[in-house]
This record gives sequence, C-alpha cells and structure tokens, in this order.
Amino acid sequence: MRNYGFVKAGSAIPSVRVADVDYNVRQIKLLIDKAAERGVEILCFPELCITGYTCQDLFRSTGLLDSAAAAIDDLQSYCRDLPMAVIAGAPVRKGNRLANTAVIFAGNARYTVEKTHYPNYGEFYERRWFAPSCVGERPKIFEMKSGERFAVEICEDLWSPVQPSSQLAVAGADIIFNLSATDELVGKHQYLLSLLAGQSARCIAGYVYSSAGFGESTQDVVYGGNALIYENGLQLARSERFLAGAQLIVAQIDIERLRAERRTNTTFANIAGQAESVDIERLDIDLSNTGFKLERLYNPHPFIPKADDMAAVCNEIFSIQVMGLVKRLTHTLCRNVVIGISGGLDSTLALLVCVAAFDKLGIERTGIHGITMPGFGTTDRTRSNAAAMMTSLGISCREIPICAAVEQHFKDIGHDKDVHDITYENSQARYRTMLLMDIANQTGGLVIGTGDLSELALGWCTYNGDHISMYNVNVGVPKTLVKYLVGYFADTNADAATRATLRDIIDTPISPELIPAAKDGRIEQRTEDILGPYELHDFFLYHFLRFGFSKEKLLLLACRAFDGELGPRYDKDTISHYLNVFLRRFFAQQFKRSCLPDGPKVGSVSLSPRGDWRMPSDAAPSLWLKD
Repeated sequence: MRNYGFVKAGSAIPSVRVADVDYNVRQIKLLIDKAAERGVEILCFPELCITGYTCQDLFRSTGLLDSAAAAIDDLQSYCRDLPMAVIAGAPVRKGNRLANTAVIFAGNARYTVEKTHYPNYGEFYERRWFAPSCVGERPKIFEMKSGERFAVEICEDLWSPVQPSSQLAVAGADIIFNLSATDELVGKHQYLLSLLAGQSARCIAGYVYSSAGFGESTQDVVYGGNALIYENGLQLARSERFLAGAQLIVAQIDIERLRAERRTNTTFANIAGQAESVDIERLDIDLSNTGFKLERLYNPHPFIPKADDMAAVCNEIFSIQVMGLVKRLTHTLCRNVVIGISGGLDSTLALLVCVAAFDKLGIERTGIHGITMPGFGTTDRTRSNAAAMMTSLGISCREIPICAAVEQHFKDIGHDKDVHDITYENSQARYRTMLLMDIANQTGGLVIGTGDLSELALGWCTYNGDHISMYNVNVGVPKTLVKYLVGYFADTNADAATRATLRDIIDTPISPELIPAAKDGRIEQRTEDILGPYELHDFFLYHFLRFGFSKEKLLLLACRAFDGELGPRYDKDTISHYLNVFLRRFFAQQFKRSCLPDGPKVGSVSLSPRGDWRMPSDAAPSLWLKD
C-alpha cells in the first residue's frame, strides 16, 4: 500500500435550507471543492443533506423526490473526474418504498447504502416516511483500486445495540463513515463522543462522523453540527458545535496501523475469520496516485502520559510495579530484597518500588538491602546521591568497593587493566551481580533487577551481569518514562531531603559509569553519546513493536514527531543514523531477551519472551535495514 497506509478523510457539514435542494447542492459542491484543494480522498456529508433532514411530511412530495433524484445525477457528474469518493445523504425511491440512503459517488459510478435502523420515538418518526431495506440485502464494503476499504452506516445504526459497523469492520472495512442527524440535548454530546470513541476502538477502525448542522429546522430541536474523526478510540479531529455556517474537518487515518492492530488482536482476528459474507464494490479510484504529505501530528514521547492525566497514569504504572513485587514477595515468603544502588535513575525507581511494596506489606524497610558497589568509573555525585537516598528512605545500607576484586580478576584472566574495552566494563557488571546474588543467599532474599525496557531493546546490559535478577520491577518501563515516574514520586511521596536527592538524580547524565571519570570528576561515559538519544530509540521501539512499521515509515513518523515549532530537533540524517543503530542492536541483542527474568508488563509494549515478543535470536535484520 502506497502513501504509507494513510487515507485522508474529510467530514463536511454544509449550511442547508430545508427542502431547497438547489441551494443545498450548491453548498455541497463548495465543500467538495474545498476538500479537493486539501487533498481529501474520501469525503462524508450528513444524513439527508441533499434535501435537509427535517423535511418531515414533505418527503411524501413527488416534487421534492424528483429534485433529489436530479441532484444525485448532478453530483455524480460533478464528482466524475475527482480522485475522491464522496458520500452524501438523500431520500431515494426504491420501487414502491422510500429509503433513507447514503449515496457514494466514485468516478463514473455511484452506489447506495440504506439505513438499517430507523428511530421511531419522539421527534424521530422516520418510519412515517421511510421503509426498511429489503430482507436479505447484504452489507457492502467499498474497495479502492489501491486496496483501502471503507463502509457506511447511517445515524441510528451507531446508537443501536448491534451496529452494522461491527459486522463491516470484521469483514474488512478499514474506515466507517456515518451520515447522521443528531439533535442536541443536555449531556447527549458527551455520550456521543464516548460512543464514537468506543465503537472505533471495538472495531479497530477509523470512524468518520458527519451530523446535520446550521439550517435544519429548529421547530422542536436544534442540530449543533458535529463533524468528528476517530482512529481506534483516538479523536483525530472535531468541528466546532453551534457554528452558523458550513464546516470541513480533515484528518489522515493510518490504515496500516489499524490492520497491524487487528492482526495482533487475536479476538478480532478470530471473529473476522467467522465474519458473515458481504458484497465488495470495487471503486475506480486509486489513492496511491495522489500526492502525499504527512500532516498528522505525532507525540515524540509516546510512552509518556499527557500532562492532563500524568499523575493518574504515573500512579497506575507505579502501582502495577509495586503489586507485581508484592505478589512475588508473598509467594516466596521473602521478607528481604537485595538491590544494587548506583545513584542513577533505574536503580532509584526500583528502590522506590521496593519501599512502597514493603510498606504495603507492613514489612520493616530494613529488609531492603541497598548495596552500593563503587568501581573504576563511579563519581562522587552518584555515590553521594545513592547514600543519601538510602539513608533518607530508611533501608539497610552497605557499600562494597569492587576495584580491588576486579583487578584481581583481571590478573586471573590475564587482562590489562589499562585497556578499557568490553572485558574491562563487563567484568565490573558481572562481579556486581555476583555480589548481589551472594548477599541474597546470605539474607534469604530476592535480587531485584533495575534494567529498563529501552536497555533491553538495545541490549545495553551485560549478559549474566545486570541482565540477570530474581525479579525485575522495571522490565516494562522505557527510559523516557523512568524519569517521569521518579519525578512523580518526588513530587507526591517524598520529604524535602529525599525530593532534593531525587531531583539531582533526574538531572544526572545517564551513564553505566564503567569507564574512569574525567580528571575533574565529571562523568566521562555518557550512554546517549554512544547509543544516541533515548527519546529517539523509545519512539522507534513503540512504533516498531506496536505496529511493525517499516524502516521507511519509522523514519517518516520520527521526522514529523521531532519537527518542533522552532525547527527540527534532529535532522533527517541524524534520525536515519540512529534508526539504523536501533534496528541493528535490536536484532543482534535478542539472545539477551530470550532469557529474561520475570517482571511486570505496565503498558502496551513489552519484550517478554513468554508473552508479547517472541523472536529467534538469530533472525536476519537485512530486510529492515534496507533503505
């Protein structure tokens, strides 16, 4: 599929005059022209917009129905040469009955979809004028030459207990278009938003909604004009309600992403395999021939909660980590844990989780054995922060310098201590893990892992070193999120002294501190100078694991996400370089993930080899590294 799987959809609300078909068609054409200028590929108008929804008994008028039929012919001619499908509502005579119909204009052809459910209450007495569709008429899905599929339902269909869109989605429709005429009542709009979000999420589909607005009769009710576009529960665009005029909203819906979600969701896939048959209408429109430019905005930090719900989400994530450890401690009857404290972000978060778990279980914090193990690269800043934090949290503290023992190890294996290579670094990491494991044996406790999701994705951990623990509370938390969780704890649960220490830890450069520090004591080995920015790697990780996007699309989305108001944070070449780093390391380091310790999943992305990510350790990366 070209255009990276994106379809530009539009929802239009014309200004109408009830029963003035000529005027209404002129307004519809104006919005079609505006949509064409914006590159819209599928455009939806409201229910019965060609005549106006509120014609009531005028729908019995032959003159009105003849005018509507002529308008349909006129619009078909108007849309003939457009690289766009247009969907508009009109009353259509079907033999001896009148149907509330969506008319699809596509090149030289047009198609109709009838409303399935007619309301018959209050002011909505549609059965007075319209008859239901014929028994046995099968649902329709419309397919572009370029492969995109959409379907249509009309107003009440969405509000019914069994929506046609559910059947259409499992049968293969990527986007559902709803032509509606929904009146405004106190509280009804919020319910509509939840209904649209929920239905688009259940269908794992795009959902485009267009409802009658200004110009409809206000004899008994008012139509506010709702144009809304959703993608799998996420609102992409919305109109302004109660606007005295026409409106057009546009959004790009990512069909490739939706299809990836459907394949991953086994419940959806199973139901799709049993879906009832539908008619496929193939349209003579090829969306891959249209010019493409990515217009959607992308969050550069997809793992980080939005500001308006950050506290609630951080609390939920932290609670998941805590309860995971509580269960493991309860199951093993352990009242002691051992954790290596470096003064960095990851071990800090793991320690905070341990403290909260012990408090929840009513166990003295002295059962938490914090071990600092200063080595060749340990700086005074991280060493003092580790000590200050352990003291303020009231846990058992112990410092075990490792330099002498590691130097003896170098002598044993015949390694020059002045050669600061991978052996030099990993020897320290493995010796530290051995110390923690042995102290756990002494205390009858568990070694708590501190490594995070981002490090696992990149393999930035020492095999059989910090890679190993007895339970890893951070295994589901990416690096960009660790900082926010620590900050959340500092702001909500820490006293002044602990808060000051936590803030300094947050501001400390990320480093394994395995290489000697600079002469002035500054951290010499900075992880992001070696691997690249974690915010880039976490962006790649999220979209690669969640949706299986190609390298080309990952690059496209990242360039868009990191293009800020003041210009790009990273240029395209830089993003491309670190994307290659990510892909190479991700494939090369799977063997470390194939034997991960237990730990709780906290979000939609996980690398557990027992559940979310099962990959051969010797998979070839060549397909993903192609330019």
